[in-house]
Amino acid sequence: MDIRIGLGFDSHAFADGVPLVIGGLKIDHPQGLAGHSDGDLLLHAITDALLGAVAAGDIGTFFPPTDPKWKGADSTLFLKTALEEVALAGYQIVNLDCVLIMHRPKIVPIAAQMRERVADLLDIDLKRVSIKGKTPEGLSHDGAAVAHVVVLLEGITIPNEPRVMVAETETPNEDDVETVLTGLAGDKHDISALGRKPAFDTDDLT
Repeated sequence: MDIRIGLGFDSHAFADGVPLVIGGLKIDHPQGLAGHSDGDLLLHAITDALLGAVAAGDIGTFFPPTDPKWKGADSTLFLKTALEEVALAGYQIVNLDCVLIMHRPKIVPIAAQMRERVADLLDIDLKRVSIKGKTPEGLSHDGAAVAHVVVLLEGITIPNEPRVMVAETETPNEDDVETVLTGLAGDKHDISALGRKPAFDTDDLT
């Protein structure tokens, strides 16, 4: 079996005056997480894990923190780019295991809702997503949140049989031919809004 493993990590400091978003989920809390984007450390760590698994760089490769274009950006956009890279490399997600480390808010009461949101964003079964909350006992993480993510990918098996399509018409016209060619090539995807890969930048998105 062709498998890949990716490891993701991110951390952000809590700050006043910004909303708290973790795993694409808006959470009612007095403080949010400071960052160049929306500060969603869980989606950042998942994005890095996916990109790392297919050796495509990291989140800073696609979305440099020096680029004002990504200021305040929704982190679901970063995740979509990582999923695009995984698909282009010929892999799909088997499962992912996530650990969130912070004093507050407590993750356990909202873990189920967060799992549902992440599974929906990744378009995978809920049973393939694990999210755990830990308290940083003995660590100096009082004013910060930390995320660790491990993801397992497997290669996509493509049948060897040739694809055959027949246009149901006696005398095909240009539209019939275009329909057949489009079917053979596969659906077109609009990826104009996704981050494209600039020169490699190892700076983390903060």
